[in-house]
Amino acid sequence: MAFDADTGRLDVAPTPPPYGTKLRWSAPKLVAAANEKVRGANVRTLLVLAPAPVKAGPATAATDPTPTAMPAAPVQRRTPPDGYRRAIEAHRQTVRPSRVDPAIAEAVERQTAAMRELSRRAFPEPDVVADDAPASIEATRAQRQRQAAATEAAALRRAWQERAARESETHADVPQSAALRDTA
Repeated sequence: MAFDADTGRLDVAPTPPPYGTKLRWSAPKLVAAANEKVRGANVRTLLVLAPAPVKAGPATAATDPTPTAMPAAPVQRRTPPDGYRRAIEAHRQTVRPSRVDPAIAEAVERQTAAMRELSRRAFPEPDVVADDAPASIEATRAQRQRQAAATEAAALRRAWQERAARESETHADVPQSAALRDTA
């Protein structure tokens, strides 16, 4: 588009935007090529401007990428040949070889089973419902009430034992039941 000899700036306006990106990436090579081709030009910078509109002339009218009017009728597809259909069917029926090493798959299964067993031991479920079906709300409430009653009974027994020990003024250590040691 323009060249300023005082500043050494060459202004370029590409036609399509992708060419502008390509020019920006290859600017150092273009500056070196311009200085090599035109002696005394002393191009120092390359300024890539916005894409310039193309004027329709005899040279550009022949290469104009504007699409021509397409027919409005739907495109009918041909029926594929029998050989093509047989080849596709044979391809679909072939079994792809497994890429999994059977030894690794077996080790993964063993490890998963061991982790499940450790999980079951660490977090036991007191009343496992068959087939992992959800328990009814009534059954869950009854279980919680039984647990609360057992904890309350153990706490009352301990309080009675401590009171009896205080009244007899013996400072004997009152044994703690297992239920109280395991609860928070």
